[in-house]
Amino acid sequence: MLIKNPAYGKLKISNLGHLFHSLIATSMKIVNILIFTLVVAPAISFSQVPAGLQSSLKTVNIGSKKIETIVSLNQHFEAPNWSNDGKFFIINSNGKLYKVLKNKPDLQLIPTGSADQVNNDHGISPNGKLLAISHNKPVNGGRSSSIYVLPIGGGAPVEVTTKSPSYWHGWSADGKTLAYCAERNGNYDVYSIPVGGGEENRLTSTEGLDDGPDYSPDGKYIYYNSFQSGKMHIWRMNTDGSEPKQLTNDAYSNWFAHPSPDGKWLAYISYVEDQGQAHPFGKDVKLRLMSLETSEITDLTDVFYGGQGTFNVPSWSPDSRQVAFVSYEVPKD
Repeated sequence: MLIKNPAYGKLKISNLGHLFHSLIATSMKIVNILIFTLVVAPAISFSQVPAGLQSSLKTVNIGSKKIETIVSLNQHFEAPNWSNDGKFFIINSNGKLYKVLKNKPDLQLIPTGSADQVNNDHGISPNGKLLAISHNKPVNGGRSSSIYVLPIGGGAPVEVTTKSPSYWHGWSADGKTLAYCAERNGNYDVYSIPVGGGEENRLTSTEGLDDGPDYSPDGKYIYYNSFQSGKMHIWRMNTDGSEPKQLTNDAYSNWFAHPSPDGKWLAYISYVEDQGQAHPFGKDVKLRLMSLETSEITDLTDVFYGGQGTFNVPSWSPDSRQVAFVSYEVPKD
């Protein structure tokens, strides 16, 4: 997702209204400055993407730890999905979606119709025929993320969620349900909704950010990251939200747990330094691997420059032997 930062909070409309009336009476210029400071500036500063950035789409073998670079470009792209047939990846860049063939790594635009502000929360259906995307649609003079579904080759997007912001993260094994993170009444929690739309179902209700829900391939569990313990860790719950269980407990900030297609492994990203509830770009991170049989955790990669956009969405190879991710490099002065 692009911005999910509870630290910004909500403005009290009544107080803001009195402030605006006073400012209008004195200077419209001051009003415009205030609006930019409160609304626009936080979004700009939170993006944190430096000029001249190089993005690299890579894969890592979970057995040998060998890393292969698929493509490196001098532009910002994010969040690879690995296709069900293993032949291509899907990434996002500058509001668009692109297909990247494994044996011909150039970017091929996937048409998404009116959804022209796609963020980094997108994924492929279990049958490989559909895409779920999160698009920053116009709302009340600004933009807010909502979830859509469209054919995997591109086409007209169909909106699934009616409330926003909503950020897609997981597709149930039977293809009938989507799991996502959403802000409602000032708190970010995990929700689910039928893929055809309808009433959303709140699955978490603890204080603090709950994010990154992804379904187990057997349909029994949802893995997610949560701040409910006071640090960001990986958790598991039943698909109805019951029996939450903490799976990690270390010094890292742990995010975006994705179970392997064979159900044996859990891959996730760890910030080396505690980030609170944030998942910023441009930090020291590494990918880690948990055995779901023994709960043993090992490093998949050394520490590298990444964070937001590196490992947001499901990116396992269909044979459960590799995961895809994005690392970044900034030009040296």
